[in-house]
Amino acid sequence: MTRLILVRHGESVDNLRQIMQGQTQGMLTEKGMAQAREVAAQLADVAIDVFLSSDLRRAVDTCTLIAAPHGMDVVTTPLLRERDWGDFTGMYIPDLKDKPFPANVETMGQLKDRARRFLRYVCEHYPEQTVLAVGHGIINKAIQSVYYDKPMHEVQKMANAEQRILELLGGV
Repeated sequence: MTRLILVRHGESVDNLRQIMQGQTQGMLTEKGMAQAREVAAQLADVAIDVFLSSDLRRAVDTCTLIAAPHGMDVVTTPLLRERDWGDFTGMYIPDLKDKPFPANVETMGQLKDRARRFLRYVCEHYPEQTVLAVGHGIINKAIQSVYYDKPMHEVQKMANAEQRILELLGGV
């Protein structure tokens, strides 16, 4: 069995400003860095075999801070990137209420397929290991939706730097 510790990145500047970040790099706030250091302290004595992260800066920086007490490098993957919000990227989130999605927004089907590929990737590359993975709000929700075989709206949103543990039994 592979143990997956799924973490959402720490608070970013655009989280604070309510900007739709999507697949932009983003930057952690001081609070976001403190959140990551708190997770690092909580997990300092936990045996973790590999640290995975989205290849977006806000996630990599979070994961790097969490991995520091273990003296380990971070492996990045675009499978953990946040949802591609297309033309909504960079917009003020409250202004988007009731607006139709642009055609270039990553569909829910595409997102869940990427989540499924991520879970397969973890099972194939890290069997019987403990993997800490830092992703983003919506992709983490999609991963849990696939894992629990539940609709996305039934998966509770993760707070910044929140951790959830998934026990992966072979293939997904």
